[in-house]
Amino acid sequence: MDVKDSNGTLLADGDSVLVNKTLKVKGSQINLKMGTVIKNIRLTDSPDEVECRVDKSVIVLKTMYLKKKN
Repeated sequence: MDVKDSNGTLLADGDSVLVNKTLKVKGSQINLKMGTVIKNIRLTDSPDEVECRVDKSVIVLKTMYLKKKN
């Protein structure tokens, strides 16, 4: 299963990504601002979602809002 970011670049476990849009996280007070770096992502069973840790919380993000960091 290939998991791709918003630009079509392949993502793998442990990659770092940038958030390309300010996001409000449902059920939480967390707001992810555009340009936030998220390290050490984990792939899920869905090719459209990744799991990550932000502020000691584990959240699931859609890959359409992520860009792989070089």
